[in-house]
Amino acid sequence: MMRQLFGVGLGLISSFAQGQPAVDALGIYAQAQLQTVEGVCPQCQTLPQTLWYFRHETFTVPKPGVPVSKIDTSKRGAEDIQALNPEALPELVWTGSSQYWPQATLNAAATEVTTVQGQRFNLKLVPKIASNHAYWNADTSEFLSLSKVAIRGELEGATLVARTFWPHTFKLDLTAGLQPLQRGETLQSLVQFSNGGARSPYQSRLLWESSPGVGQRSAGKTALGVLLNGAQGDDDEAHGGHFALATGVVGAEGEYGTWLVNNYYNLATTSEKGIIAGVTPFDKYMGDLNSGQAFYRPSYMLVAVFSQPDIPRQIQALSNRVMQHFHHNDLVYDHALENCAGISIDTLRQLGWQVPQRGVESVLKASAAYWYVAATERSLQKGREIYDYLNTEMTRLFPAVAFDAIGNDLLNIAQTGEQHTLASDTMQAMPRQLEALYFVRIPQIPSSRAFGLAPVYSFAQYLQQAPADRSQWKVIPVTPNPLPEKLKKGLALQPQAPALVPLSAIFFLVSAISIVWVLLLALRKGWRKAFINSINR
Repeated sequence: MMRQLFGVGLGLISSFAQGQPAVDALGIYAQAQLQTVEGVCPQCQTLPQTLWYFRHETFTVPKPGVPVSKIDTSKRGAEDIQALNPEALPELVWTGSSQYWPQATLNAAATEVTTVQGQRFNLKLVPKIASNHAYWNADTSEFLSLSKVAIRGELEGATLVARTFWPHTFKLDLTAGLQPLQRGETLQSLVQFSNGGARSPYQSRLLWESSPGVGQRSAGKTALGVLLNGAQGDDDEAHGGHFALATGVVGAEGEYGTWLVNNYYNLATTSEKGIIAGVTPFDKYMGDLNSGQAFYRPSYMLVAVFSQPDIPRQIQALSNRVMQHFHHNDLVYDHALENCAGISIDTLRQLGWQVPQRGVESVLKASAAYWYVAATERSLQKGREIYDYLNTEMTRLFPAVAFDAIGNDLLNIAQTGEQHTLASDTMQAMPRQLEALYFVRIPQIPSSRAFGLAPVYSFAQYLQQAPADRSQWKVIPVTPNPLPEKLKKGLALQPQAPALVPLSAIFFLVSAISIVWVLLLALRKGWRKAFINSINR
């Protein structure tokens, strides 16, 4: 049942009634600034386009009087950087539930849950989405009953209907000592350890700290999370993985489940797992029973802890705006040109952090592949798609490459104090404010789903990891989910579409034809000379 604005906060009141403490913060924002809404919110300071995407969902919005991120509709995405207000909240945070239990225990059969205050409830899981190919099973019950968990859901009488689970042990280890990269170790080798580590133990590792012991004092500090999700084990279109930036405050015991993740997914289709692109809590992003990343692939995170909140606040402030442009449809998802990695790294670069680029696969290869695919598939559009994959700068194309480039630059900045990639006043403060760097490996939560792998770092690696015969690929179909035309305004009515035939592909074809023509002329001349010589004999 939909609740109007007068019903906001009901979920939090219910939590208090059951003796549950409120969440102190969502990301870098105080929980007291937010209120819970289900679906309909006519008085919210939220774009109507955003509300349309979340019309069947539960979410939080800023309370009246609280500053909210605003966009310039003459701009697109990260280029809307002028007059950025780090105090302005995201217009909507997708929580998926109105109630939250930060610590609870499941029985082995997952039929009952006990809160930290000793209250007991029957446990019921939200239904599996019909298009979702896998779900909770006995392995999940066993795994999540081994430690306390945070739960998001709804209380219906004596039954807790759970939507999100997050193990309490999945946090930064603030007691561990420094363990920097060893000789021969790289961030890529950490990601690729044990085929991606989907079945490996959870790991939190302190890679660097500004002075001895400062990493162990990270609680209460503001942090940036650079988040990489691995390849899925049951979808051959998803070997590239996924990427997101997260911000929040390190919990008293190293918790990060209530940080905010800026999750860019294709809005033009209905996800088979129910994913909707948006700003969402970390535990929801990772542990939602249908859409949670941790239920279908391993994940990795680099955590940068800062002495001051300025840099994470600036990153989140621009991310809030970019997400609004994304919902507004003037910034449209494209698997090659505007994907999760590209949109996120554009945000950092617009803010003045010039993360080193890694170049493109090959313009020549892209041009040749364009004509091959266009001819064999009889589609200029498919030719353009393969061209874009091979001709997009690799930190914008591959989540793993973006993660590697950002992580290595963070390590370089931390260890040397260099500022050559930091082009703005805010970012130039990074060497002084950076206190600790953690690497986190998050295993896949067991379920009926196949275990995932490490994400690929190149197109060639993608082709090695996926079946050679495209007809053998496991592909999960999706359905269209277009924003209604009446909600499209301004630049959303002027989509940016590249030319079907790229200029370099034309040059390649002309060059190839010219080379063939010259060779034919040379051969013809040679044949003619040989013929005349044979006659003269």
